[in-house]
Order: sequence, then C-alpha cells, then structure tokens
Amino acid sequence: MNASKRTPVIAGNWKMNLLPAGAKALVEELIPLTKDAKCKVVLCVPYIDLPTVLAAASGTNLKIGAQNCHWAASGAFTGEVSAAMLKDIGVEYVIVGHSERRSLFGDTSETVAQRARAALDAGLTVILCVGEVLQERRQNITLEVVRQQTKIALADVSAEELRRVIIAYEPVWAIGTGLTATAEQANEVNRAIRDLLAELYSQDIAESVIIQYGGSMNAANAAELLAQPDVDGGLIGGASLKAADFAAIVRAG
Repeated sequence: MNASKRTPVIAGNWKMNLLPAGAKALVEELIPLTKDAKCKVVLCVPYIDLPTVLAAASGTNLKIGAQNCHWAASGAFTGEVSAAMLKDIGVEYVIVGHSERRSLFGDTSETVAQRARAALDAGLTVILCVGEVLQERRQNITLEVVRQQTKIALADVSAEELRRVIIAYEPVWAIGTGLTATAEQANEVNRAIRDLLAELYSQDIAESVIIQYGGSMNAANAAELLAQPDVDGGLIGGASLKAADFAAIVRAG
C-alpha cells in the first residue's frame, strides 16, 4: 500500500454468522484490540446484527457496514433492504457485488451497478467487489474480466462520488477455499484496476482510490499482501470472526 497517498481500510465480512449476543461479544473484544489502528476498520455484519453492533461500536473507531442492499428505494421487494434504510439506522458502508451474491443469488454486473448507484445516492460508502472465477484465471483473462466488471459498476459514478467507493479485488477461487493469490498476483490485478480508473477519470483520482484484496487474507499472509504498493487493505471473511486474527490483520494495515 502507499500510505502517503491512501489510508488503508481493513473490512471484516461476517457473512451469515453470529446472533446479536455473539456479535456484541465480538465487537467488545475487538474494541481494545483495534483502538490504536492506523488504518480504517469496518465491520460488515448481517442485517439482524446491525442495531446491536452499531450500539456496541458507538464512540469507537469501528465503522459499521452491511453486506448488501437493494437498488430500489422502496417497493414490493419482499425480503430486501434498501440503502436508505441502512443509512437511517447509522450504517456507513455497504458491500455490493460479492462473489457469493453473484454466484448464488443471481447478481450481475448490471445489478451490482444499480446497487452501487442506490448506495451512493443514499450517502453510503460502497465496497465494490470484483474478481474472476478459476476457469477465467486459467484462461488468462483475469484482467479483462475484472476491468469489465469494474467499468460496468462505475459507468454512472462521478469522480466526486468515486471518493465513496472502495474496490475490493477478490478472486472467486480464493473465497473460503484457503487458497490465496500470491502477493504479486494481487498487486498485478489491483494495479490494472488503478490503471483503468486513470483511463476513466484521471491519474490523480486513480491514485486516491482504496483498492483492497479479498480472498483468504489472514493473520499469516496479511503483512506480505499489504506490503504491495497497490493493495490498500483487505476484505476479510473467516478471519474477521476471530478477534485475535482480525486484530493482527488490522495491525498489519
């Protein structure tokens, strides 16, 4: 990461884990472990945990995010949650386009763009996930796939709004598998994303955007990944559920 240009962001994605009591306990454990963090720390938690976690993290450096939002402000969308609803209860961040939403729940680059648009309109900061599947990696089309996903998602995003977008490169083959891109692979893709941002906006703007790595980042490999010049933090899955492991990644950031 280039700390002189960008403040790294370490975000935990709890996925579908922890009831409110367990969520509160984890936040209370994390507070003293992360209070002196030099990076920004975000916890993206299940909807049911949001009120509890927001209350537990109040007055601390921990920022709270959701794991998805719908593109509509309201309407007949049973089971969905709007960006405005999240903003109203105090949420600041939201993940859109996570590979699990794309592969399991039908999200496309177009719907991801709609979700990002709705989140930005509501005043949230977006963590935009992009990444290739294993077959695309083997076909050597990773950069084309990631560039296309990013370009579609940002098609309606202004340079000013891009200040509230964090991009998370997460190779799908490394999500929950224990496999991890090498530090060099992660940096290569992050650099390609930054080069695309320079094409779409400007070099100065591109250099200001936070580009994370997600994909089995853990306490053991975080320092090596975060030492790369274009890896500005991490979107952490399983390790974010373990206070000591997540705190170690935060310290590396």
